[in-house]
This record gives sequence, C-alpha cells and structure tokens, in this order.
Amino acid sequence: MNKPKVCHFTSAHKPDDIRIYHKECTSLAEAGYDVSLVSAYEASGLEGAVRVVHTGSGPRGRISRMLFTAKEVYKTAKQIDADIYHFHDPELLRFGLKLKRRGKKVIYDAHEDVPRQIMAKFWIPRVFRKLISVCFEKYENYVAKRLSAVVVSTPHIRERFIQINPRTIDVCNYPLMNELMEPTSWDDKQDEICYVGGISVVRGIRELADALALLPDLRLNLAGNFSTGELEEEIRAKAAWNRVEFYGYVGRKELLSIFQRSKIGMVTLLPTPNHMESLPIKMFEYMSAGIPVICSDFPLWKTIVGENKCGVCVDPSNPELIASEIQRMLSQPEEARKMGENGRIAILEKFNWEIEKKKLFNLYETL
Repeated sequence: MNKPKVCHFTSAHKPDDIRIYHKECTSLAEAGYDVSLVSAYEASGLEGAVRVVHTGSGPRGRISRMLFTAKEVYKTAKQIDADIYHFHDPELLRFGLKLKRRGKKVIYDAHEDVPRQIMAKFWIPRVFRKLISVCFEKYENYVAKRLSAVVVSTPHIRERFIQINPRTIDVCNYPLMNELMEPTSWDDKQDEICYVGGISVVRGIRELADALALLPDLRLNLAGNFSTGELEEEIRAKAAWNRVEFYGYVGRKELLSIFQRSKIGMVTLLPTPNHMESLPIKMFEYMSAGIPVICSDFPLWKTIVGENKCGVCVDPSNPELIASEIQRMLSQPEEARKMGENGRIAILEKFNWEIEKKKLFNLYETL
C-alpha cells in the first residue's frame, strides 16, 4: 500500500528550516511518504526526496506577509492536492481550516506558544498586547479544535492544546543525531564563546554585549539575523564590537565550524512567558557539539542543565554575573570540558531527533 501524499507549507520560514525540512519533511520522505514543501522563499542547494515548491513572492514586510504571502502559499499548496496537509505558521490557521472543510487531513505545527509570545512583541504597542493575545488565543483554539491534529514543540505547549484537541503530540526540536558531533579538543580552541539564533532585545543581546565588554581577552562568534536594523546599529556601536565575529545567517556546515571554534555556548534569553517554558534548539545543539552551556536561570532550564551537568545557569539580565560565569568556566578548563562531554552524552541518550520522529510517524499512521 502506497503512503499518502503529504504537503507541508509555510509562509514565514525558509525552505531549509531545520525543523520543517531537515527533520520533519526529510524523515517522512525517508519513511516512504510522498512529501512536498511549499514556501514563499526560493530554495537552493536542497537535494533529496522532498519536493520543494516556492511561490516566488519572497521576503515581504510582516503585515504584507500575513495578508498576501500566506494566501499565495495556500493557493500553491492546495494545487498539490495532498492527502495530509501540515502547516507551520499562525497566519495560516484560516487556510488550514479551509483545507479541513475540503475533506483533507490537516495538522497545525505550533512552534511557539503564540499568545504568550505576543506579550513580548516589541512592534505591538504595549497597551494592546493583552487584548491581542486573548483574542488570538480564542481564535487559535477555535481552529485547532477543528483540525485533524496538532503538533507542538514542547510538552508545556502540549498541555495547553490537548485540552482543545485530544490528538495533540509534542515533537521536540532536538538535534539530528551525529550532525554536529565533530568536537574539537578544548586545548585547540581560543577564548571564544558563541551565540547562534535570532538576535533581539528579548533574547538578551544587549546584556551579552555588555558582558563581553567586561572580558577584554574574549571574542564572541555571533550568528543569526538582527530583529531590526536599529538594534544592529546599537550593538555595532558598543565598545566590544571589535571583538565580535558576526556571521549573519549561516548554514549547517558554517554552524559546525563556529561550534568547533567556541569554548562556550550562550543562551541567556530574557524571562518572557514564552521563553521560560521553551526548549531552545541552540542549547541542545551546543550540547550536541560538546561545548558547555551558559543559560538563563529558568526553572525548566536549570533542571535540564543541572540533571545533565552540562553547564551553568545565570540571571540573564545581569551582565556582570554573565561575565563572571564565563570567566569562571574559562579558568576551569577540565570542568568545562567535562560539561561538554556530559552534554553530548545527554543528546545521544535522550535529547535527539531519532526519538522524536517516532512520535511524528505514529501520528501520521493514525491519520
């Protein structure tokens, strides 16, 4: 019996998104499904069993993307006439509901707890955030209840959605086995740390830059896109910028190279409601690469780091404490090296995609 035709679609993510393309779509294709991925962005260098289709619209402003790009992506996805549709952005909720009403199996992949995320959106006036958050949550619940299934990225988000749709599963965004597991000897590294991911105020870039200024012999490998041009200008104007190696958005090979150069991986996100229960992929990728982690002292993260002895937690709003923990870790190389090894072991034993993809396969089989 042939596996069903599957279409993943996204209006906000690039075709090579690690969760969507490299994990979910590729794993389903390897399991025998006929998989297409529709994105607004043009694909390049993606070779494999996943058929990548782009709408040609490319990058747009936030409002234009929500209003027009989402519709273009939906129209392209609908033409594929798949058996199962799997979408990845809140702005596509209305189109997921349309597909369900056309008799399709439809899965909503909730990467974030969006109502809580809205409360930290700098581009939404503070006075309106609570109202928008409440209204969106009601709408998201209304649609999610009527879809075939919901996939979420953390157990915390699952607890919310399972009250609405009993066919809800958490598929955590843990690393691919062996992808980043080519560690470099600690003795071969310089005094360099790294931060990889979205660069924004709520992700602690100001505090990290200020901590760097307190450590004159330290260099920061910074990879990702700034949330705004104004923030990039602000950070570039700081005194320590001359000790920042800024890569911008990087591919997977460049990512491995950054990890091999760095002694510590930084995840000092500020305590927003969305961050405190998240499972940031960057933390687990640092662990996979065998480098110790310095992360925010959220209860969930303290449990993960503490139980696996793979790093330390710190108040992310305090540059002096961040700098102190960096300095302490650099001054105790044997302890830091052991933390890195512990992180790799934890990835091999429990925090990896090989375990998570089985949940996805089971869901697809039930559909």
